[in-house]
Amino acid sequence: MANTAIKLNDNTTIPRLAFGTGTALYNKDAQDLVTAAINAGITHLDCAQVYGNEDSLGGGIAAAGKPREQLFVTTKLIRNAEAKVVRDTLVESLAKLRLEYVDLFLIHTPIDYIQEPGLLKAVWKEMEAVKKEGLARSVGVSNFRPAQLREILDEAEFPPSVNQIEFHPYVYKDLLPTLELQKQYGIVTESYGGLSPIFHFKGGPLDPVLASIAKRLSDTTGKPFSEAQVLFLWQREKGVVTVTTTTKVSRLAEYLDTLDAPRLTDDEIALIDEAGAKEHHRQFVRRITCD
Repeated sequence: MANTAIKLNDNTTIPRLAFGTGTALYNKDAQDLVTAAINAGITHLDCAQVYGNEDSLGGGIAAAGKPREQLFVTTKLIRNAEAKVVRDTLVESLAKLRLEYVDLFLIHTPIDYIQEPGLLKAVWKEMEAVKKEGLARSVGVSNFRPAQLREILDEAEFPPSVNQIEFHPYVYKDLLPTLELQKQYGIVTESYGGLSPIFHFKGGPLDPVLASIAKRLSDTTGKPFSEAQVLFLWQREKGVVTVTTTTKVSRLAEYLDTLDAPRLTDDEIALIDEAGAKEHHRQFVRRITCD
Protein backbone atom coordinates (compact mmCIF):
# COMPACT_ATOMS: atom_id res chain seq x y z
CA MET A 1 0.00 0.00 0.00
CA ALA A 2 1.68 3.18 -1.16
CA ASN A 3 0.87 6.17 1.03
CA THR A 4 3.01 8.23 -1.30
CA ALA A 5 4.37 11.57 -0.20
CA ILE A 6 3.69 14.97 -1.74
CA LYS A 7 6.46 17.55 -1.75
CA LEU A 8 5.77 20.78 0.12
CA ASN A 9 7.07 24.24 -0.75
CA ASP A 10 9.66 24.11 2.06
CA ASN A 11 11.20 20.91 0.64
CA THR A 12 9.63 18.62 3.24
CA THR A 13 7.06 16.00 2.26
CA ILE A 14 3.61 15.01 3.48
CA PRO A 15 1.93 11.57 3.13
CA ARG A 16 -1.14 11.58 0.92
CA LEU A 17 -3.51 9.93 3.42
CA ALA A 18 -4.02 10.96 7.06
CA PHE A 19 -6.06 9.65 9.98
CA GLY A 20 -7.74 12.53 11.80
CA THR A 21 -9.01 12.77 15.37
CA GLY A 22 -11.73 15.38 14.79
CA THR A 23 -15.43 15.01 13.87
CA ALA A 24 -16.56 11.66 15.31
CA LEU A 25 -13.61 11.60 17.73
CA TYR A 26 -14.00 15.20 18.92
CA ASN A 27 -13.35 15.34 22.69
CA LYS A 28 -13.08 11.56 22.78
CA ASP A 29 -10.29 9.16 23.64
CA ALA A 30 -8.69 8.30 20.30
CA GLN A 31 -5.79 6.20 21.58
CA ASP A 32 -6.89 2.76 20.40
CA LEU A 33 -7.97 4.01 16.98
CA VAL A 34 -4.72 5.93 16.50
CA THR A 35 -2.72 2.82 17.38
CA ALA A 36 -4.86 0.77 14.99
CA ALA A 37 -4.35 3.30 12.21
CA ILE A 38 -0.58 3.27 12.67
CA ASN A 39 -0.48 -0.53 12.79
CA ALA A 40 -2.61 -0.66 9.63
CA GLY A 41 -0.09 1.53 7.81
CA ILE A 42 -1.40 5.07 8.18
CA THR A 43 1.51 7.08 9.56
CA HIS A 44 0.11 10.57 8.92
CA LEU A 45 -1.88 11.64 12.01
CA ASP A 46 -3.93 14.83 12.17
CA CYS A 47 -5.17 16.43 15.39
CA ALA A 48 -5.90 19.89 16.80
CA GLN A 49 -5.83 21.74 20.08
CA VAL A 50 -9.59 22.27 19.91
CA TYR A 51 -10.31 18.55 19.38
CA GLY A 52 -9.49 17.90 23.02
CA ASN A 53 -7.66 14.63 22.40
CA GLU A 54 -4.01 15.46 21.68
CA ASP A 55 -3.07 13.47 24.79
CA SER A 56 -4.79 10.33 23.56
CA LEU A 57 -3.19 10.71 20.13
CA GLY A 58 0.15 10.86 21.94
CA GLY A 59 -0.85 7.74 23.84
CA GLY A 60 -1.74 5.99 20.60
CA ILE A 61 1.65 6.86 19.12
CA ALA A 62 3.43 5.54 22.19
CA ALA A 63 1.42 2.32 22.19
CA ALA A 64 2.15 1.66 18.51
CA GLY A 65 5.89 1.93 19.08
CA LYS A 66 6.56 3.27 15.59
CA PRO A 67 9.86 5.21 15.28
CA ARG A 68 9.19 8.96 15.35
CA GLU A 69 10.93 9.56 12.03
CA GLN A 70 8.40 7.25 10.34
CA LEU A 71 5.43 9.33 11.50
CA PHE A 72 3.98 12.61 10.27
CA VAL A 73 2.04 14.46 12.96
CA THR A 74 -0.10 17.59 12.54
CA THR A 75 -1.78 19.75 15.15
CA LYS A 76 -3.59 23.05 14.83
CA LEU A 77 -3.58 26.33 16.71
CA ILE A 78 -6.76 27.73 18.18
CA ARG A 79 -6.92 31.11 19.92
CA ASN A 80 -7.80 30.64 23.59
CA ALA A 81 -9.34 32.93 26.16
CA GLU A 82 -5.92 33.66 27.68
CA ALA A 83 -4.58 34.69 24.25
CA LYS A 84 -1.36 32.77 24.89
CA VAL A 85 1.51 33.26 22.48
CA VAL A 86 1.74 30.69 19.71
CA ARG A 87 4.92 29.11 21.03
CA ASP A 88 3.42 28.46 24.46
CA THR A 89 0.37 26.73 23.02
CA LEU A 90 2.55 24.54 20.80
CA VAL A 91 4.81 23.58 23.71
CA GLU A 92 1.67 22.51 25.62
CA SER A 93 0.53 20.47 22.61
CA LEU A 94 3.93 18.79 22.31
CA ALA A 95 3.78 17.77 25.97
CA LYS A 96 0.37 16.16 25.41
CA LEU A 97 1.58 14.47 22.23
CA ARG A 98 4.81 13.33 23.94
CA LEU A 99 6.80 14.69 21.02
CA GLU A 100 9.70 17.09 20.58
CA TYR A 101 8.27 18.55 17.36
CA VAL A 102 5.30 18.28 15.03
CA ASP A 103 5.71 17.84 11.31
CA LEU A 104 3.00 20.37 10.53
CA PHE A 105 1.42 23.14 12.62
CA LEU A 106 -1.60 24.97 11.23
CA ILE A 107 -3.62 28.04 12.15
CA HIS A 108 -6.93 26.24 12.54
CA THR A 109 -9.15 29.10 11.39
CA PRO A 110 -8.73 32.80 10.55
CA ILE A 111 -12.04 33.64 12.24
CA ASP A 112 -10.35 34.42 15.56
CA TYR A 113 -7.93 36.89 14.00
CA ILE A 114 -9.64 38.77 11.17
CA GLN A 115 -11.58 41.24 13.34
CA GLU A 116 -8.43 42.93 14.64
CA PRO A 117 -6.30 44.69 11.98
CA GLY A 118 -2.81 43.25 11.71
CA LEU A 119 -3.41 40.36 14.10
CA LEU A 120 -3.38 37.65 11.45
CA LYS A 121 0.00 38.84 10.13
CA ALA A 122 1.38 38.96 13.67
CA VAL A 123 0.23 35.41 14.39
CA TRP A 124 1.81 34.21 11.16
CA LYS A 125 5.14 35.72 12.26
CA GLU A 126 4.85 33.65 15.43
CA MET A 127 4.16 30.57 13.31
CA GLU A 128 7.30 31.28 11.32
CA ALA A 129 9.25 31.58 14.58
CA VAL A 130 8.27 28.09 15.80
CA LYS A 131 9.30 26.70 12.43
CA LYS A 132 12.70 28.37 12.73
CA GLU A 133 13.09 26.96 16.24
CA GLY A 134 12.33 23.45 15.00
CA LEU A 135 9.20 22.93 17.09
CA ALA A 136 7.31 22.52 13.80
CA ARG A 137 8.95 21.24 10.63
CA SER A 138 6.35 22.97 8.45
CA VAL A 139 3.65 25.56 9.09
CA GLY A 140 0.41 26.26 7.33
CA VAL A 141 -3.21 27.28 7.65
CA SER A 142 -6.71 25.85 7.62
CA ASN A 143 -10.03 27.22 6.39
CA PHE A 144 -8.36 30.19 4.69
CA ARG A 145 -9.94 31.95 1.74
CA PRO A 146 -8.01 34.13 -0.74
CA ALA A 147 -8.36 37.30 1.33
CA GLN A 148 -6.78 35.73 4.40
CA LEU A 149 -4.07 34.03 2.36
CA ARG A 150 -3.12 37.30 0.70
CA GLU A 151 -2.95 39.05 4.05
CA ILE A 152 -0.22 36.78 5.36
CA LEU A 153 1.51 36.21 2.01
CA ASP A 154 2.05 39.95 1.70
CA GLU A 155 4.85 39.94 4.30
CA ALA A 156 5.55 36.23 4.87
CA GLU A 157 9.08 34.94 5.14
CA PHE A 158 7.69 31.45 4.59
CA PRO A 159 4.43 31.00 2.70
CA PRO A 160 2.07 28.44 4.21
CA SER A 161 2.97 24.93 3.12
CA VAL A 162 -0.62 23.69 3.42
CA ASN A 163 -4.18 24.96 3.52
CA GLN A 164 -6.50 22.37 5.06
CA ILE A 165 -10.05 22.99 3.85
CA GLU A 166 -13.36 21.30 3.32
CA PHE A 167 -12.87 19.75 -0.11
CA HIS A 168 -15.38 17.73 -2.09
CA PRO A 169 -17.25 18.09 -5.40
CA TYR A 170 -20.05 20.24 -3.95
CA VAL A 171 -17.57 22.98 -2.92
CA TYR A 172 -14.96 22.49 -5.66
CA LYS A 173 -16.29 25.21 -7.98
CA ASP A 174 -16.39 27.72 -5.11
CA LEU A 175 -12.82 26.81 -4.17
CA LEU A 176 -11.28 27.50 -7.57
CA PRO A 177 -10.05 31.05 -6.74
CA THR A 178 -8.44 29.70 -3.54
CA LEU A 179 -6.82 26.82 -5.41
CA GLU A 180 -5.48 29.14 -8.10
CA LEU A 181 -3.84 31.41 -5.52
CA GLN A 182 -2.38 28.41 -3.69
CA LYS A 183 -0.91 27.13 -6.95
CA GLN A 184 1.05 30.37 -7.35
CA TYR A 185 2.80 29.80 -4.01
CA GLY A 186 3.04 26.02 -4.07
CA ILE A 187 0.57 25.64 -1.20
CA VAL A 188 -0.72 22.07 -0.98
CA THR A 189 -4.42 21.49 -0.34
CA GLU A 190 -5.43 19.13 2.45
CA SER A 191 -9.01 17.92 2.49
CA TYR A 192 -11.29 17.37 5.44
CA GLY A 193 -14.98 16.56 5.16
CA GLY A 194 -14.25 14.89 1.85
CA LEU A 195 -17.02 12.34 2.33
CA SER A 196 -19.70 14.95 3.03
CA PRO A 197 -21.54 14.23 -0.25
CA ILE A 198 -22.39 10.71 0.93
CA PHE A 199 -22.78 11.35 4.66
CA HIS A 200 -24.49 14.75 4.70
CA PHE A 201 -25.86 15.52 1.22
CA LYS A 202 -27.36 12.33 -0.12
CA GLY A 203 -29.98 12.68 -2.82
CA GLY A 204 -27.97 15.15 -4.89
CA PRO A 205 -26.70 14.99 -8.48
CA LEU A 206 -23.48 13.24 -7.41
CA ASP A 207 -25.24 10.10 -6.22
CA PRO A 208 -25.73 8.32 -9.58
CA VAL A 209 -22.29 9.39 -10.81
CA LEU A 210 -20.50 7.99 -7.78
CA ALA A 211 -22.54 4.79 -7.89
CA SER A 212 -21.76 4.25 -11.56
CA ILE A 213 -18.02 4.77 -11.09
CA ALA A 214 -17.96 2.53 -8.01
CA LYS A 215 -19.60 -0.23 -10.07
CA ARG A 216 -17.04 0.19 -12.86
CA LEU A 217 -14.18 -0.06 -10.38
CA SER A 218 -15.76 -3.07 -8.68
CA ASP A 219 -16.08 -4.81 -12.05
CA THR A 220 -12.50 -3.84 -12.97
CA THR A 221 -10.86 -4.91 -9.71
CA GLY A 222 -13.10 -7.87 -8.92
CA LYS A 223 -13.76 -6.66 -5.38
CA PRO A 224 -16.29 -4.31 -3.78
CA PHE A 225 -15.60 -0.63 -4.30
CA SER A 226 -17.43 2.05 -2.35
CA GLU A 227 -18.57 5.55 -3.21
CA ALA A 228 -16.28 6.81 -0.45
CA GLN A 229 -13.33 5.30 -2.28
CA VAL A 230 -14.43 7.04 -5.48
CA LEU A 231 -14.34 10.39 -3.65
CA PHE A 232 -10.87 9.59 -2.31
CA LEU A 233 -9.70 8.81 -5.85
CA TRP A 234 -11.19 12.07 -7.11
CA GLN A 235 -9.21 13.93 -4.45
CA ARG A 236 -6.07 12.08 -5.51
CA GLU A 237 -6.58 13.24 -9.08
CA LYS A 238 -6.83 16.82 -7.79
CA GLY A 239 -3.45 16.47 -6.03
CA VAL A 240 -5.04 16.75 -2.60
CA VAL A 241 -3.93 15.25 0.72
CA THR A 242 -6.87 13.39 2.28
CA VAL A 243 -7.58 13.66 6.01
CA THR A 244 -10.30 11.26 7.07
CA THR A 245 -11.44 9.54 10.22
CA THR A 246 -13.56 6.67 11.40
CA THR A 247 -14.59 4.96 14.62
CA LYS A 248 -14.52 1.60 12.85
CA VAL A 249 -11.18 -0.19 12.55
CA SER A 250 -12.53 -2.16 9.57
CA ARG A 251 -12.75 1.06 7.54
CA LEU A 252 -8.97 1.63 7.78
CA ALA A 253 -8.25 -1.18 5.32
CA GLU A 254 -10.81 0.23 2.89
CA TYR A 255 -9.15 3.64 3.02
CA LEU A 256 -5.68 2.14 2.49
CA ASP A 257 -6.89 -0.03 -0.39
CA THR A 258 -7.79 3.16 -2.24
CA LEU A 259 -4.10 4.09 -2.46
CA ASP A 260 -3.49 1.22 -4.88
CA ALA A 261 -6.80 1.46 -6.74
CA PRO A 262 -6.97 2.14 -10.49
CA ARG A 263 -7.09 5.77 -11.54
CA LEU A 264 -10.29 7.48 -12.54
CA THR A 265 -10.65 8.22 -16.22
CA ASP A 266 -10.67 11.80 -17.50
CA ASP A 267 -14.35 11.39 -18.36
CA GLU A 268 -15.15 10.20 -14.82
CA ILE A 269 -13.32 13.16 -13.27
CA ALA A 270 -15.25 15.52 -15.54
CA LEU A 271 -18.57 13.87 -14.64
CA ILE A 272 -17.85 14.30 -10.91
CA ASP A 273 -16.84 17.94 -11.44
CA GLU A 274 -19.97 18.67 -13.46
CA ALA A 275 -22.34 16.96 -11.01
CA GLY A 276 -20.74 18.73 -8.06
CA ALA A 277 -21.06 22.12 -9.75
CA LYS A 278 -24.85 21.74 -9.99
CA GLU A 279 -25.32 22.32 -6.26
CA HIS A 280 -23.34 24.02 -3.50
CA HIS A 281 -23.23 22.36 -0.09
CA ARG A 282 -20.78 23.20 2.70
CA GLN A 283 -20.90 21.27 5.96
CA PHE A 284 -18.20 23.03 7.98
CA VAL A 285 -17.00 26.59 8.80
CA ARG A 286 -19.81 28.37 6.98
CA ARG A 287 -18.98 31.74 8.53
CA ILE A 288 -15.94 32.46 6.32
CA THR A 289 -17.43 33.91 3.18
CA CYS A 290 -15.14 36.82 2.28
CA ASP A 291 -12.73 36.38 -0.63
